Amino acid sequence: MLETSARLLRLLSLLQAHREWTGADLAERLGVTPRTVRRDVERLRELGYPVNASPGTGGGYQLGAGAELPPLLLDDDEAVAVAVGLRTAAGNGVEGIGEASVRALAKLEQVLPGRLRRRVSTLNEFTVPMLRGQQRSTVDPAVLTELAAVCRDGERLRFAYRDHEGTATRRTVEPHRLVCSERRWYLVAWDVDRADWRTFRADRIEPRPPHGPRFAPRTPPAEDLAAYVSQGVSLRAYAARAVVRLEVPAQEAAGTIGPADGTLEPLDEHSCLLRTGAVSLDVLVLHLMLLGQEFEVLEPPELVERITAARDLLARAADRSAGPAAPPAGPADRTRGGADRRPATRSGPEAG
Repeated sequence: MLETSARLLRLLSLLQAHREWTGADLAERLGVTPRTVRRDVERLRELGYPVNASPGTGGGYQLGAGAELPPLLLDDDEAVAVAVGLRTAAGNGVEGIGEASVRALAKLEQVLPGRLRRRVSTLNEFTVPMLRGQQRSTVDPAVLTELAAVCRDGERLRFAYRDHEGTATRRTVEPHRLVCSERRWYLVAWDVDRADWRTFRADRIEPRPPHGPRFAPRTPPAEDLAAYVSQGVSLRAYAARAVVRLEVPAQEAAGTIGPADGTLEPLDEHSCLLRTGAVSLDVLVLHLMLLGQEFEVLEPPELVERITAARDLLARAADRSAGPAAPPAGPADRTRGGADRRPATRSGPEAG
């Protein structure tokens, strides 16, 4: 009995992970016969799980949405609370749980009855979050779950996309993965028309269903997709690029330098390399100054020239803004002791 229950849970997990499975594939994954798979599917149906089956060579099993939530999971109020919590975490980019929230929400909404979907949508529509710190670009959680679903099911995605200049284009892609940073969500996908990998900001994507057809997964552009996206948004997208040495350990620098600011590479226990970019060298100078870290420019040499020019400009501005010079000291002042030559803020009755 224990073995059967564990297998049912495993079967349910597989049905939630993919849109559709053939009986042979499920049997192979579970290490049982197709006949056992059919019996286990019937047990899930008896428990209230809406498992649909399509006949024929191209048919298979699919977990569908039922009239009510399957038993032994969540009641209506609990399901709404979980869905709202997951949407909030996904939309606000809560550190460490954002991507997991989208995956869990995609599974939950797959079996969420229509009446509960309406309750969740109403709560989200009439709720205004108050975020701490700088307002970030937001993405509709429904778009995130839709993107997660097409990634999971291996279906082509059609959408309208606005670039950073606001120009709109129509794109058809083979979606691979969602990547989240502290500030934004990105979709890594194979662009069918451009025959190359592309990274898209999720908040600029407007899906245009229906989706499909299915496609065979391609080898991703990199093993570490987080680093791939970080390089794309902080380096490849900019005309001016630089490599600088920061006089702080990489772990400390990562506390203030996010993936969108550049990529960090440890050098030793006291320093690290930062590879970053901007629309121009002058903007890059400002970017490096705002990091608030001691640094040394390794490349390009033209950046050093821009920093020198900025230094001279700031020095001249400081000189002009300092006000008139103090009058020269008189004879009496020159004969006084050192105590009387303290700064003005310390000279007075209180200074003694």
